[in-house]
Order: sequence, then structure tokens, then C-alpha cells
Amino acid sequence: MPTPNLDHPTLVHLKRGFPNVKLMATEYRGQTTVVVPAASSHAVLAFLRDDEACAYNFLSDVVGVDYLNYPKEANDPAVKGRFAVIYNLVSYSHNQRLFIKVLLDPSIDTSGIEADPALHVASVTDLWPGAEWTEREVFDMFGIRFDGHPDLRRILTWETYPAHPLRKDYPLRGRGERETYKVVDRDSA
Repeated sequence: MPTPNLDHPTLVHLKRGFPNVKLMATEYRGQTTVVVPAASSHAVLAFLRDDEACAYNFLSDVVGVDYLNYPKEANDPAVKGRFAVIYNLVSYSHNQRLFIKVLLDPSIDTSGIEADPALHVASVTDLWPGAEWTEREVFDMFGIRFDGHPDLRRILTWETYPAHPLRKDYPLRGRGERETYKVVDRDSA
């Protein structure tokens, strides 16, 4: 397997700005991803936005990923985490794109409806106000909570929905939501 060419210009600035934080960079098909510990994610993202050498002034997207049953290197603790929050950053002034990945490992069984205290990451709505909706979507679909979010509530399912449907341990046919869902027709609406 060839060694990835990690010559993204932002990596030098990240190493300089965070010498004591364990960062891991990967590249796939010309796209660079930096894996950041959850505790340092907000500081790293603020640095990438505010540092003039980086100037990632546009947050293109925030997405969630469930890596359940995904093959991992068992001896590499840096890639530990079933869930990931991925930030797609763009610097228009430097014509660069960078992905920041924050891995989270659940502390309880995720097939239930309980909120997991380990699935928390700092909100970036103070850095990019447009993250409000995408963070709500990740919360709704995966159950990852964004600390400091101004209005963290469901956005795609109803407020009392009993689960997070994009988790891979969620049954494909649901847990009876269709059978118990109240049908509203034109006359009763």
C-alpha cells in the first residue's frame, strides 16, 4: 500500500498551533481528513477559521457517520470510535478544502432510546451560525449531542420519536412507528 501524500498546506499550521494535541491526518482521493480528539475539536475548528494562514471561513457541511462493524486496525487507539462527526471546511481565500473528523465511542448500548453521555461534542454554531441546522440533523439521526447548541431539538422526525434512525443497529423496518403513527387525512387536518 503506498504511503499517502500528506502535503496539505494546513497541516503545518495545525502542528504549529496544537503541538500537544494528538492529530491524525489521512488522505483519500486527494481529500485530506484530520482526526481530532473531541475535547480539542472546538479549539481546532476555531483556529482553522481565525488563523489567516488557514482562513477556513466557510463550513460547507456537518455530517454524522456510524462505523458499526467497520473494519478497523485493532492496534491503533487513534481510530477508536464508532460514531464520527465530520466537518467539511472550505477556505475560499486559499482555495483549500479540509475535513475534520471527531470520533466518539458510545458508553451504553445504542440500540435503546437512552441518551448516551459519551456522545457529546462542542457545538460550532458560535463559529459558523449555519451549523445550527446541520448539527440538529446529526443529533436527530444519530443521537450525538452538541454542547452549547442554541436550539438542539429534532429537525427531521417528531419530538417524541423513540430512536435515532440512521444508527446501523436501528431495525430497517422500524420499531412499530408505522403501526402506531396517527394517519391524518384531508378531512381531519
